[in-house]
Amino acid sequence: MEKLESDLLRTFLAVAQAGSVTDGAQRIHRSQSATSQQIKRLEAILGQPVFARHGRGVVLAEAGRKLLPIAQEVTGRLDAALRDMSQRAVTGKLRVGIPDDHGRAKLSQILSAFMRHHAQVELEVTCALSTEFPGALEKGALDLAIYEVEHPKPHEELIYADPTCWVAASHRDFSGEEVLPVALFDHACWWRDVAIASLEARGKPYRIAYSSQSVAGVMAAVDAGMAVGLLGRSSLHPGLTVAGERLGFGATPASKLVVATGGAQESAPQAVMKEAIRRAFLPGV
Repeated sequence: MEKLESDLLRTFLAVAQAGSVTDGAQRIHRSQSATSQQIKRLEAILGQPVFARHGRGVVLAEAGRKLLPIAQEVTGRLDAALRDMSQRAVTGKLRVGIPDDHGRAKLSQILSAFMRHHAQVELEVTCALSTEFPGALEKGALDLAIYEVEHPKPHEELIYADPTCWVAASHRDFSGEEVLPVALFDHACWWRDVAIASLEARGKPYRIAYSSQSVAGVMAAVDAGMAVGLLGRSSLHPGLTVAGERLGFGATPASKLVVATGGAQESAPQAVMKEAIRRAFLPGV
């Protein structure tokens, strides 16, 4: 009887995190064919597929979703045992920047996974609007940060793509408004720039009825029916409706959530935190 091996689980996790066999192979420094063979072997052992094709990449199948937390726990425990027994515990201080919208949902998960295995690292977390994070990394004020961009640069690792859309409260119809009230971020940031460009492309009058520094603030104004706002689809809830097409807006770009590190060489705390972040943003987690 064949058994599940940790090496197969690590390959499975790499592909799941990357969203494709090719990118997953690069993460574990193996050829695409060798990685594909390991996934096929894993599926043969389980008797069912762990991935389903999705465009140019893959997504978790039902068996993959069930296997994901098991693979994370097994490989995490093995890594922790190796660190403890080889006395190679990760130490030092790590200053991390996490955006307030994604931070609220994922922060506790990321910190829990990190501190469970790296209790000797002193962690300093900044949870705020991420506009200043790239500059803080360059100046050495942060060691690692998650922030949003439209087009990731080579040093920025994509961890999540969130389509954007104009939304309104379900109980509020703005189609008859001559001057459309909008809620925007009050900082010069990616979200505000995209929203204003979309409004100008629409070619109709608008007024900024509400400004906020946070996603929560913009969403509060939209929920109250005060204005329409540009939000990520991941932020939608039953009280909101997508109103862009109805109000004459064109398509808006997806928000790309990336992780980047500061410094010339990646430290051990930076490397293990990046891995915890990847795990937290896995599909279905």
